[in-house]
Amino acid sequence: MKAPSLTLGIEEEYQIVDPETGELKSFITQILKDGVITVEDIKPELHQSVVEVGSTVCETPAEIREEVVRLRRAVIDLAAKDGLKILAAGTHPFSSWIDQEITPLERYQGVEQDLQDLARKNLIFGMHVHVGIEDPEFLIDAMRVSRYFLPHILALTTSSPFWIGRNTGLKSYRSVLWRNFPRTGVPPTFETYADYEKIVRVLVNANAIPDASKIWWDIRPHHLYPTLEFRLCDMCTRVDEAVCIAAIFQAVVAKLWKMRRDNMSFLVYPLSLIEENKWRAVRYGVEGKLLDLGQEAERPARDVIHEFLDFLSDVVDELGTREQIEYAFKIMEEGTSADRQLATFAETGDLRAVVDQLVLQTAEGVENQTKSAT
Repeated sequence: MKAPSLTLGIEEEYQIVDPETGELKSFITQILKDGVITVEDIKPELHQSVVEVGSTVCETPAEIREEVVRLRRAVIDLAAKDGLKILAAGTHPFSSWIDQEITPLERYQGVEQDLQDLARKNLIFGMHVHVGIEDPEFLIDAMRVSRYFLPHILALTTSSPFWIGRNTGLKSYRSVLWRNFPRTGVPPTFETYADYEKIVRVLVNANAIPDASKIWWDIRPHHLYPTLEFRLCDMCTRVDEAVCIAAIFQAVVAKLWKMRRDNMSFLVYPLSLIEENKWRAVRYGVEGKLLDLGQEAERPARDVIHEFLDFLSDVVDELGTREQIEYAFKIMEEGTSADRQLATFAETGDLRAVVDQLVLQTAEGVENQTKSAT
């Protein structure tokens, strides 16, 4: 069996805001009216106040950094032409979904027609990471095993504590909102790729979905490309956070490949226990406790995540990505975007201040790195 390429791709969903009011602002419609999207990597999303970007295929997290910087700079410049700003977080601190417009394209109007208020209320922003796996049987094996680590990684990316002006008490309220869609959450287990294909075939033949792109699990085989797509993360506010998470996903796949090559296996745990850990990540982020399923005990999330990163240590050095992955220790020490937002709100009592903070942190390093590259 051939080793996976471990190529990387990243998709980010940015919020477009009016700097005067801090509110979300419909933006994609204006671009569409102009007849051209000026950056080829930009595409619309369900709501007009969302702009999604997708990287080129990358070999390393260092290349992912270059792409994230390039794309954020492009969207920042594009928004600035209309006096607008962008920010990166899983939810907007106070804008209401009721005030948002659906993008007038057939794809999104179809989603709205199918899901009604579930679609209209889905004003959330995520980050997806693709890891190249060419062998479909290893891809399905990696999907089955890596489910265990999803809560650990979600805890590091939490960035959605607020919803329509309320402190929800959760670090990733986006995860709760997204779970309302069908065909979401931690996927079931499949023993072979044919098992997965059968599920897709039944759903397509029964007119439940047009194709596998409407299966929205936290991790899934991509329907067009030979990649495993990790979809559970809140939108990462800082560039360094996004690069760190991409590096972790790449290392997870590399580690599972190495184990399989050496005839080793990682225990596949019941879905209910993985979902329990995901709930804890949603509720508390890195500040709470996760279940150590091997010990059948709860432990501080930071300790469990630290051991998870240690588990990846040997392949991290082989990949040369220790610097990017060890940024996770800074996240655990200083808190996630959700923790920073909550601290700002506790200090100021002003959600506008939270928006301003997010705008600044979204652009951190982007302008300087772009200038240094030119």
